[in-house]
Amino acid sequence: MRVIGIDPGLRRTGWGVVDVTGNRMTHVANGVCASEGAILAERLLSLHVALTDVLLRYAPDQAAVEQTFVNKDAVGTLKLGQARGVILLVPAQAGLPVAEYAPNAVKKVVVGVGHADKTQVEHMVRLQLPGVEISGADASDALAIALCHAHHAKFSGKLEAALAKAGA
Repeated sequence: MRVIGIDPGLRRTGWGVVDVTGNRMTHVANGVCASEGAILAERLLSLHVALTDVLLRYAPDQAAVEQTFVNKDAVGTLKLGQARGVILLVPAQAGLPVAEYAPNAVKKVVVGVGHADKTQVEHMVRLQLPGVEISGADASDALAIALCHAHHAKFSGKLEAALAKAGA
């Protein structure tokens, strides 16, 4: 299974791709899609184009996107929501299942505590993906999201297999 994790942002959207084979997870690629343009519509379009290119290059089987929290600034929250809509649309257009995870859930799975800081998250990503070169904090968060989804998918598969075996 190949998973892309996506950390939504209007200015910078982090992405990270991991391969999952059994209990082994390996780093494929990571980076940041930086939006371009003077107006919101141009920035959203540039995110769509850049993320579509990433999906075409790395051909993931599944996508995981971090849920956003509400900012103090309503206008900023609305713009982030619009960017997140584009970010959810791209993998859906590619026919991928898209899972969503709360930031605290990602941290709980990757670090072990739901209120970990960014340095703790990056440290644990590096431990789980030895030798990884991370393209910044947004890419680190995206890799954490991909790892979270991989762990959930593995657990889900084991649970389904155990239930099927018990019923057989």
